[in-house]
Amino acid sequence: MAFDLSNRTVLLTGATRGIGREMLHLLLARNAKVLAVARSEAALTALEAAYPDKVFTLTADLASPDMPRAIARWVADQHPDCSVLINNAAVMKHTYLTDVDPRHETDITTEVAVNLTAPIQLCAMLLPTLMGQPNAAIVNVTSGLAIAPITNAATYCATKAALRHFTKALRYQCQDAKADIQVTEAVMALVDTTLSHGDPAMKLPPAKAAAEVIAGLEAGKDEIWIEKTKLLRRVWRLSPSLAEGIMRRRTPA
Repeated sequence: MAFDLSNRTVLLTGATRGIGREMLHLLLARNAKVLAVARSEAALTALEAAYPDKVFTLTADLASPDMPRAIARWVADQHPDCSVLINNAAVMKHTYLTDVDPRHETDITTEVAVNLTAPIQLCAMLLPTLMGQPNAAIVNVTSGLAIAPITNAATYCATKAALRHFTKALRYQCQDAKADIQVTEAVMALVDTTLSHGDPAMKLPPAKAAAEVIAGLEAGKDEIWIEKTKLLRRVWRLSPSLAEGIMRRRTPA
């Protein structure tokens, strides 16, 4: 079923950079009000100044255990008409755990908190607000690396695989509860942002990635496969070992 984004209030994490920034522009073009969440207070202030009465911001570090609850309270208290949640924020550490480094412990904790714990908690804590709307949507941005991992981002791949399964289970729960909430997974490709390594010429421009996410949401899709992840999906169905071998060989330097 098609999902109309016009005049919606949308909570978007990771809204100041890369794919999130491009999604923000697309949402504004649909006359949506955007609740932008990110770590950079300066970038958020600039967005509010550029789009008065259209962008409302909250500076938030999703690695903080208390932050999802604070965001949910902010939404419930100041923006109770919120009907869309887009969990887009993520961090990615390019490391080999076999290279002993005391920073691994902190990096793992941060990646799990931002990429997995915070999205799950935001979904759960915002459900009362979303269920209070005539209809609503949740979009969790995962990755092709949830299907087949690369070598130098073990924790990131694990968090995206876990978020993929959470999103499916949450969709089942909403369907069983007859909650009018569209629960969508956006399976992201390699995009030209600071998150990922590799040749920029081989990466998808953030604007194209964002456009595919928004178009898939509007089309009412349960899963949005972005650019080359469509091919990965087909290869995986044919031969999981082949898909994994391809992705392992493509681990960027």
